[in-house]
Amino acid sequence: MNKPRVSIRVGDDDAGQRLDRFLAATLEGFSRTQVQNLNATGAVLVDGRIRPDSFSLSTGETIEVEVSAAAVNASDRAPLPQNIDVPVVYEDDSLVVVNKAAGMVVHPAHGNWDGTLVNALLGRGTPLSRLGSTDRPGVVHRLDKDTSGIMVLAKTDAAYRSLAAQFKEKETEKTYHALVHGHLRARTFSIEESIARHPVHRQRMAVSGTGGRPARTDVFVVDTFSHFDYIRVLTHTGRTHQIRVHMAHVGNPLVGDQLYGGRRSRTAGTQARTKTTFERLMKILPRHALHATRLSFTHPELDTRMTFTAALPEDMRAAMELLHRDQRSQETPA
Repeated sequence: MNKPRVSIRVGDDDAGQRLDRFLAATLEGFSRTQVQNLNATGAVLVDGRIRPDSFSLSTGETIEVEVSAAAVNASDRAPLPQNIDVPVVYEDDSLVVVNKAAGMVVHPAHGNWDGTLVNALLGRGTPLSRLGSTDRPGVVHRLDKDTSGIMVLAKTDAAYRSLAAQFKEKETEKTYHALVHGHLRARTFSIEESIARHPVHRQRMAVSGTGGRPARTDVFVVDTFSHFDYIRVLTHTGRTHQIRVHMAHVGNPLVGDQLYGGRRSRTAGTQARTKTTFERLMKILPRHALHATRLSFTHPELDTRMTFTAALPEDMRAAMELLHRDQRSQETPA
């Protein structure tokens, strides 16, 4: 049976709007979250092409939407409490700080409706602010599924507004540690390249000369091995996959990053011992080697600066120990 299809033509007054916001305002009874969920399933086409939620509309474009009741209703489900262990670093009446494990999705979304960090927090009785949207209560920032480390979530609406504003205004400080292929061009440098959705591979992001969102990443080499660098990274913006995209762009993808080339050996033609080391790394690291080690923000109620840290998880520690044994070449101060 054919699904209902809606066709909308973009007028002069609507040019420049984001795709998701335009559809949420135009389609009666649809929330922005429902629109985004439909788009994630490929049900939204702009002049016959899939476009990201942030796509800027132009006059005369035609938007076609296949309305799937299952997809729409799924995005409106309130997350259910689940008995899932989650390491809580700090908690008070306003917020909760956690050390998210690699492999855990932050909030329910298409393809991951349960087993998320939000489900886990609700399962331990942690109240979360309902501002934002139904399926992502308390979420003011995110980490990729396979990125581990420090996160903060809001328990009250006042905390949500304050923390969301701090992330938007770049008043938070976020530090990561990562293991990358090859050697960086300098011990300290910055990458300032705009990022947008990849025009062909929709699950990926890419550096974009035009039309992307500005992004800045500061990189510091902490330690150097024969074929890898261990780095500290500070992000000044919070673009999707920012560190992964920027490091791949400069030719040093994160070790283990399947999406951006980090699970392919970049040591062809080298000695057998190096190849063996890389193969062992891939067994140790079933994900990309990226960990959020430090987060600073101003407490919404106390108005004091707070800083939280998380040590490297077991898989990244094991990878570092392997390299210290097999590939030690020199040390570079932090």
